[in-house]
Amino acid sequence: MGAMREIGCEEVAASLKKALLKAGVELPADVKGVMKEASRRETGRSALVFQRCLENMDVAEKEGLPLCQDTGMVLLFCEIGQDLRLDGDLNEALERGVREAYEEGYFRKSVVMDPLKDRRNSGTNLPPVVYHELVKGDRLKINLLLKGFGSENCSRIHMLKPTCTREGVIEAVLKTVTEAGGSPCPPIVVGIGLGGTMDKAAVLSKKALCRSLDSHHPDPWYDELERELLERINKTGIGGGGLGGDVTALGVKIETYPTHIAGLPLAVTINCWADRKGEVVL
Repeated sequence: MGAMREIGCEEVAASLKKALLKAGVELPADVKGVMKEASRRETGRSALVFQRCLENMDVAEKEGLPLCQDTGMVLLFCEIGQDLRLDGDLNEALERGVREAYEEGYFRKSVVMDPLKDRRNSGTNLPPVVYHELVKGDRLKINLLLKGFGSENCSRIHMLKPTCTREGVIEAVLKTVTEAGGSPCPPIVVGIGLGGTMDKAAVLSKKALCRSLDSHHPDPWYDELERELLERINKTGIGGGGLGGDVTALGVKIETYPTHIAGLPLAVTINCWADRKGEVVL
């Protein structure tokens, strides 16, 4: 057995803080590129929405201001190399990174400690939603999302029958998108989780949102499905801000997992145009 590589959790906290501060004010290059290209194609009232979004992107980045007043609930997908030793408490480091980023960046604290009883605000935007996965290697990779809830509230789980066809999956996704209409601040990004169990499908749909918008699914069958879903969502005519137009979605990404013979879980997570994501690799 080779020597373990070691990193300190102080470094984890500092790196996560830096990535969150950037994600809250500056959209990734893939999102910027798709937004600019879509704005050139859009016509009618929806074109003004794209223009305002692009202006918002520019001001937020130049002034270091949050892209949206809803600075989201933080999701962290941590891939921990089995040959990596972490010096310190990883969960504590993750929470410190979130807390300090939201304080320093003047990001709105939106998390309540109890979901029903009293809904008291934590005052720190803690806790984040964290998923840990042990992988090969000696690196720590963290994919992060700042998930706003205008779009999160439009996300859905569909427990489909195992006899459901490709077209049936498409129809369920389209139903979710059309029922959402302009509520999730389109143009949207759609993450889809297929398979596993109800909870696994939901996590997959969030992980799908971490993918670059200009990436292609490694399986040609699903790559084609992503393209068809994007085309058919854009044909709904919802458009930017729900005002009608040719561009309702910027991208559709799918993640899959084996499932039981008796079911076909489908999760659809909708994200708004402010597709705030990032990655830390240590």
